Formats: sequence, C-alpha cells, structure tokens
Amino acid sequence: MQTHNAKRVEIVIEAPLEKRLTDALMQSGVTGYTVLPVLGGSGRSGQWSREGQIGRAGMVTVVCLIKPERLDTLLDAAFTVVSKHIGVVSITDAQVLRAERF
Repeated sequence: MQTHNAKRVEIVIEAPLEKRLTDALMQSGVTGYTVLPVLGGSGRSGQWSREGQIGRAGMVTVVCLIKPERLDTLLDAAFTVVSKHIGVVSITDAQVLRAERF
C-alpha cells in the first residue's frame, strides 16, 4: 500500500485556551485536528495532575496531521497562542494513507 509523507504536530496547552488555539489553526487553513484530554504529567515544574497545581481545567493536546509544506503556516498560528502561555509543541515525521485527506 502506498503511503505519503506528512507532519504530525502535537500541541499541549491549557484547556481554557483550546478554542483560541483551534480558531487560530482554522484561520491558518488547518481543516482537521483532534483534541485529547491530558490527565497529568511531569515537566520543568515537577509532576502535576488534572486535580493538582493547574486546577480542574487541566490540559489538552491538539493533534494535527498535515502536508509538510503547510507546517510553517501551522506553527506560526500555534505560536501566536502558545508563546504567551504554558504549552509544548512537538513535530514528528509521519506516513499517511489517503493523502487527499490532508
């Protein structure tokens, strides 16, 4: 089966900023994403959980699969939100089927 190159972008951000982030992504031309709840983790400030130091609002991860040539536009949009708040952006190479969907 033939696969196609893509980029997988994962953005972990405070849940109250989810709409601001997804609106910025949509305005930049990102047509699809998945939002996942984050239950807890550990970072520069130590361990945390949804009920812990960040409160009940918690964190979410927004996952996008896009064509490589659209990466910079997506990152510019995400950075407008993430740069002023807690957030992590990661980028990995991916292979997808049905490239016309991305």
